[in-house]
Amino acid sequence: MARRSRGLPVPLLEGLDRTGDGGSLLARLHARLRKAILDGALAPGAALPASRRLAEDAGLSRNTVEAVYDQLEAEGFIERRHGSGSFVSTDLPERELAPVQAARERQGPAAPTGLSQRGRLMAQPYWREEAPAGRAFLPSVPALDLFPRQLWARLLARATRAPGPDHLMAGSRAGFRPLREAIAAYVGSTRAVACSPDQVVVLTSTQQAIDLACRLLTDPGDAVWHEEPGYRAASAAFLAAGARVVPVPVDDEGIDVAAGLRLAPDARLAYVTPSHQYPTGVAMSLARRLQLLAWAARAGAVIIEDDYDSEFRFRGRPLAALQGLDEAGRVVYVGTFNKLMFPALRLAYLVAPPDLAERFVSARVLVDGHTSTLPQAALADFIREGHLGTHLRHMRTVYEERRQALVDAVAGLDGRLTLGPIDGGMHACAYLPPGGDDVAIAFAARRIGIELRPLSRLYLGPSRPGFILGFAAARPAEIRGAVERLARLL
Repeated sequence: MARRSRGLPVPLLEGLDRTGDGGSLLARLHARLRKAILDGALAPGAALPASRRLAEDAGLSRNTVEAVYDQLEAEGFIERRHGSGSFVSTDLPERELAPVQAARERQGPAAPTGLSQRGRLMAQPYWREEAPAGRAFLPSVPALDLFPRQLWARLLARATRAPGPDHLMAGSRAGFRPLREAIAAYVGSTRAVACSPDQVVVLTSTQQAIDLACRLLTDPGDAVWHEEPGYRAASAAFLAAGARVVPVPVDDEGIDVAAGLRLAPDARLAYVTPSHQYPTGVAMSLARRLQLLAWAARAGAVIIEDDYDSEFRFRGRPLAALQGLDEAGRVVYVGTFNKLMFPALRLAYLVAPPDLAERFVSARVLVDGHTSTLPQAALADFIREGHLGTHLRHMRTVYEERRQALVDAVAGLDGRLTLGPIDGGMHACAYLPPGGDDVAIAFAARRIGIELRPLSRLYLGPSRPGFILGFAAARPAEIRGAVERLARLL
């Protein structure tokens, strides 16, 4: 252990040769002296040890100490007087020299520095660290072990080798034109979405699409319909933009439009997941779809249609999108490839009404400019060459097997969990009996390697206890084993 240097009132040098502080010896000594000055441990005008003496006491080279003193002098923390020595500067503002601990005692717990009201809303801890891929019951995670990675690597390599610099440029701010053409053709044939490539804007995620739509189409204080229960990250984005979120109940036909009209008939925006409601899994009836579209046309409102995992339907063909029924241009359709393929892809899209497409592009430029072109080029080939269709057909078969494994396993719990509709998608909504504490059970489950998302946290008002059980990422044997461990908790 280094000896204390004469002239330093605190053990600034103890353990200096260890790596715990990070950085080089020079950086660690500089940081310690600077902090001692700012905390007031080294008072203004206090003399510092000569560089030779400090080097001996700290076990450093004199050149290192000289470099630290030179840096502190350049930053204004110390003064070096020829023939007299080195001293803590007397010109630092008094507020800079207040001891940190004393300041904390005076002020108490402080809000994060500089956050605006919107910033505080945006910085709420809505997210949690994800568990390892394949663990039951992670929601919204596909079967990553079954994705054709070698094929994808070849398509990326092809895009990189493409002649000319086009793939290395930003390209269109709306997205790589061949990908927008492929998306328009894909959603037209599989989801009955009526659009041209000029209406498609390529983004990184559904969340970015929701955030853009809210900021572009609402003013602070405007009402936004939000499904209850619903996708919490969407409501967080609306709140952060200053909107007034109105929870509208969901029943077995989807969002209750009549209830929305009673609660906020003048809402500017409605966010819905009509094909596979998140989290309940119900599909919006045709009657409700027409009611919702009629309200939007009358009120001049816009509907965000989040087509969450609608490609995976186990009974009949995927339902047609709400957007295909829209004759008044009131629907912004949102889709993503991150859940169909793999989360790290970071490619999603929105289909805007014709009069809003350019405005969405302009707003997007202010946020992050554009999406990387190379993965867009690879994805365009993945779609056009039929690989996406082949992959989705395979995944429907796999997910149907995993869905059935979950249904069979939960049936053995004697009513301690009850599954909601599970005709499609990548997750099931499982309900606890009234009075169950889904949050406490979820914490306990994580300690034994099971991921549960508490259903109660997806309500803005009175809630019903339960869980979101993702079944796509786990194999049938893993699903059965997880349900057996969950049974012991329940």
